[in-house]
This record gives sequence, C-alpha cells and structure tokens, in this order.
Amino acid sequence: MNQGGANTSLIKRINRQMLVRLSFFALVMFGFGYAMVPYYKKFCEATGINNLLQPDRAAVNTQVDKSRWVTLEFDANTHGMPWSFAPVQRSVRVHPGEMTQVEFEIKNNGANTLVGQAIPSYGPKHGAAFVKKLECFCFKQQVLAAGESRQMPVQFVIDAALPASVTTLTMSYTFFEVPAADKKNAAAVPLEKAG
Repeated sequence: MNQGGANTSLIKRINRQMLVRLSFFALVMFGFGYAMVPYYKKFCEATGINNLLQPDRAAVNTQVDKSRWVTLEFDANTHGMPWSFAPVQRSVRVHPGEMTQVEFEIKNNGANTLVGQAIPSYGPKHGAAFVKKLECFCFKQQVLAAGESRQMPVQFVIDAALPASVTTLTMSYTFFEVPAADKKNAAAVPLEKAG
C-alpha cells in the first residue's frame, strides 16, 4: 500500500515537472515568435521582399513602356442585323504593356431574340499579333432579346514588342447573325479566343 502511494506521488511529481517544462517551452516559443517581427522587417527591408516598412509603395510593372504612346481607335459594325453597336469611347491612348479596358454598347432593335458573333479585325493587319486580349465579348456568341441592351467589356494589353513605327492601331468588330442551326449552342459553349 505504501508502495502505491509512493508511485502516485512520483507520477504527480513527474507530471508537474513535465507541465513546468512544457509551459516554459510554450513561453519561449511565444517570445521567439514575438522577437522575430523586427528581424523579419529588417530581412524584408534588406532583400526588398514584402516590404512592410513602405506599404504605400506600389509594385512597378517593368513591362510597361512609358517612353511611348499608342492610340487605339475603335470601330463597331453589324452585318444584316437590327442591332445598334458602338464603342463607348472612340479612342484611347495607352502605353505598350499597360492593361486597358474599354466598353462597347449593343442593343437589339428588332422584334425577336437574335444570336450574334463578333469578329475582330485590325488595322494595320500585322497589329493583331500585338493585341493580347484578356476578356472580350467576341470570345463567345451573344444572345440579345428584343429591345435588350448591354455594355460589354474588352480588356487587353498592347505588347511592348509592337514596332515603334506603329503609333495608331484600329480595333474593329463586326457582328454577324449566327445561323439557326448553331443557335441552340449559343453562349453555352465559348468559341476559341481569336485575336
């Protein structure tokens, strides 16, 4: 019986020692984490990574060519459709490499729902290779109910490799009606990104 009481007190003493050690270890780890903040700031300042000391300084896009401007002109047409279609802005000036978004307005003036597909073209023609579209209504067929209107975005970047001799690009879109056989698939399956 005495032996059992000794074992119990020994276990209690070992548990108390373990609790003290674990508490000390947790306290040291908390202090270490707290002390790392100034070291982390100094490391970030020295390497330029995630600089917490100057959060207002924005990252600079080194791919934007600020030394020159390119004027983009926009044109919009429909081919045999009762739709009104026009750019919100007729032109914009951008630096090559700079992300730009423009809007086009479209309205179905007809009495029926129609499905259309916009086909892009560029002037000069070789300029198409330097227009990188991220978002465009021309990527898929558009369904407009009678009287429906909407604004549609085009988001793009002019590649900085555009020859310096090209200072103006024209981006033109023409809407064509989608044949009746293709209408059941309209807007459900996006077309491949062309241009």
